[in-house]
Amino acid sequence: MPSSLPLIAIVGRPNVGKSTLFNRLIGQRRSIVTDEPGITRDRIYGTVSWHGRNYDIVDTGGIIPGEQTEIPVRIFEQAQIAIETAVLVFFVVDGRSGITPPDLELIRLLRRTGKPVFLVVNKIDSEKQASEVSEFYRLGVDRVFPISAEHGRGITELLDEVAISVPAPEANEADAGVEVRVAIIGRPNVGKSTLLNRLAGQERAMVSPIAGTTRDSVDSLVQQDGLTIRFVDTAGIRRKGKTELKAEKLSVVMARRHLERSDIAILVIDAIEGVTALDAHIAGYAHQAGRSLIIAVNKWDAIEKTHRVTADYESEIRDKLKFVSFAPILFISAKTGQRVQKLYGVIDEVHKARFVRIPTRDLNEFLRQEVLTRGGLPMDVKIRYIAQVKVDPPTFVMFSNKVRKLHFSFERFIENRIRERFPFPGTPIIIKQRAKALAHQKRE
Repeated sequence: MPSSLPLIAIVGRPNVGKSTLFNRLIGQRRSIVTDEPGITRDRIYGTVSWHGRNYDIVDTGGIIPGEQTEIPVRIFEQAQIAIETAVLVFFVVDGRSGITPPDLELIRLLRRTGKPVFLVVNKIDSEKQASEVSEFYRLGVDRVFPISAEHGRGITELLDEVAISVPAPEANEADAGVEVRVAIIGRPNVGKSTLLNRLAGQERAMVSPIAGTTRDSVDSLVQQDGLTIRFVDTAGIRRKGKTELKAEKLSVVMARRHLERSDIAILVIDAIEGVTALDAHIAGYAHQAGRSLIIAVNKWDAIEKTHRVTADYESEIRDKLKFVSFAPILFISAKTGQRVQKLYGVIDEVHKARFVRIPTRDLNEFLRQEVLTRGGLPMDVKIRYIAQVKVDPPTFVMFSNKVRKLHFSFERFIENRIRERFPFPGTPIIIKQRAKALAHQKRE
């Protein structure tokens, strides 16, 4: 099966749960590209998607090393073909039965291949069984993952480590998105449609007007300096005859609907009225959805200018919208066109930031220099390792010396340190924690 995707081979003796793991990986993600017999009935291929990256995965037949009967020999031959083309091997063992002689022989054969091996200890269905994993460290594999393929336990940790271990493609990932989707969101009557008309209609040639997903919204496809932008207008929130309460509720519904289809949100704030609780509510939905955010303070032409007005207004926004402190702020007038053209450059900058990938080496050097030496963590907490596992939006996994996850404030602490060093303007970054495995701790 020709493919340019990295291949992961699932290997193990019969009845350890390889096929259950295979089905869990391709079924749970609902991203099957191919799930059909390969060259022989004993190699089944599928595709798993995780953190925006795809991997081919192959399920091999149960291997019985040394067995000379025809079927086991053929099974082993087929597994060898898969292993030769794989970038990573999942060696699956049965956590309930312990280490068997075939497991010992298999790990010896796998070491000869020189391929990276993850030891996947299956059938660990509860925390009570975690102690059963410790004996498998005797196999000499550094990366051991207790899972339950049947119940999905431990799958997230396994795939996160895959994303860390398998190098990202050399191609610029931002180039994969030909079209930048931008939602224009905000309260009623803040000037969203006026802004859209200014961006798409009056100053730029509209490539094509396309009916949106609802009767009251219209997508506008615009080309600007080689960038294709699809603007989504939330016109439906301005229906006549609606009460103010209903219009506010509808504004939230429409914002959430359009955020689902977008990469970036432009939150339009009325400069005359200032930042309101509803503005914060709508910004919160954009943040929760993992969308990049630009704050456009509209009707700036109606504000009396002083030497401090812009700084004071920005300070107020930062104070009331602390959770999106990364969002750039522009002061515009959709009516007059003041500074509206600057939005194109900011959209381009923010979109590129969604695809910034920091090499693991640079991240951990930064961790040692800036985080551990400057302090800010309790004495008993050590951040052992950090890696970026995803872009769009940038997502990081942090490994500590603790069995249980740290308080979420540590995630914020690490996020703030990362933002001090690396460029992620307008873009949320996600920090995930991976607590130290109990069995691994005992081993150390």
